[in-house]
Amino acid sequence: MRCILNGTILTEDSLLKNKALIFDKTIIDIVDENSINKNDFSEIIDAKGNYISPGFIDIHIHGSGGKDVMDGDFNSLQTISKVIASKGTTSFLPTTMTMSKEKIYNSLTCIKSCMNKNLGGAKILGAHMEGPFINYKYKGAQNPDFILKPNFNFIKPFKDIIKIITLAPEEDKNFNFIKKIVNSTDIILSIGHSNATYEETIEAINLGIHHVTHTFNGMPPFHHRTPGIIGALFNCNNIKCEIIADTIHVHKGALKMLVNLKGKDNVILITDSMEAGCMHDGTWKLGGQKVIVKQNSARLESGSLAGSVLTLNTAIKNILDNTNLTLNEAVNLATLNPAKELKISNTKGSIDLNKDADLVIFNKNLDIKCTIVEGNIVFKN
Repeated sequence: MRCILNGTILTEDSLLKNKALIFDKTIIDIVDENSINKNDFSEIIDAKGNYISPGFIDIHIHGSGGKDVMDGDFNSLQTISKVIASKGTTSFLPTTMTMSKEKIYNSLTCIKSCMNKNLGGAKILGAHMEGPFINYKYKGAQNPDFILKPNFNFIKPFKDIIKIITLAPEEDKNFNFIKKIVNSTDIILSIGHSNATYEETIEAINLGIHHVTHTFNGMPPFHHRTPGIIGALFNCNNIKCEIIADTIHVHKGALKMLVNLKGKDNVILITDSMEAGCMHDGTWKLGGQKVIVKQNSARLESGSLAGSVLTLNTAIKNILDNTNLTLNEAVNLATLNPAKELKISNTKGSIDLNKDADLVIFNKNLDIKCTIVEGNIVFKN
């Protein structure tokens, strides 16, 4: 049994001062600091006046630390897990790309084998499959050679570990794939890399889609005569919107607009990070394609944005700097909101009794000082 002292605890909607957080694998109690006996604990962690937060959950990430999810090997997933933990992420969905069936299957097989392993960093919750069921026009950094029509048999062997599938609904004839997924699995379908019209988007939403991949990116811009995906998501209350809050993919004014119009409960911070995350400027790869990273921007040689080098602690800071959200509310975009969307908020996403001890200590600049995953310290600065 361990204890964290001398910090400000961030709950879902309040700041707790002069409290001690007691935990092992789960959160045991929150009590007055002056009521504890330090001899009762195997370790006392001094938060040194910093914030104690729920661990961050990244539901859309392709790589970090020089490794790519599509490498399809344990070492790569372990490296990603450890590196993102140093930035406050305690659980994540490794995200696949539009590549060959063999490479996607190899990556999904590796993700499945690592889900119950201690990687020494962030925990794998399942997979996010971005593509290959996307639209050619809005492929972004996805490889067009491997784009396919939506096909249930393609995902069937991995339907138990795939948590999210990004797809273009207009590519699904008669919406048969969407209907099959919604009616026979627990997989979240997300609209992305899509040229769907407003009407097609509304129909897909009515069939059960309630998620949008990296809102504003990989879709047509809003126009008052062709409102498209963006018009539809603003008119539907139940849609959860991923956002890459690096102020490169999305202007800070659009960040503020999204939070204001969708509300603080319907926005989910993602990184969409590629292998150059937490590394240096230079030439890297994403989904087998060459990417040039310069001054926090990752682009294909064509100039198209190719993932990001964002981390979730920086994303939260950008939200604080560019919206009217409080610290609690901004943190919820990377903790409670993704947990609710994945239907795991009974165990993760906030600091509550009996929930997993996924915890992060950070300072006022969102610099990470300590990361704890299910009670184990995996990073300490």
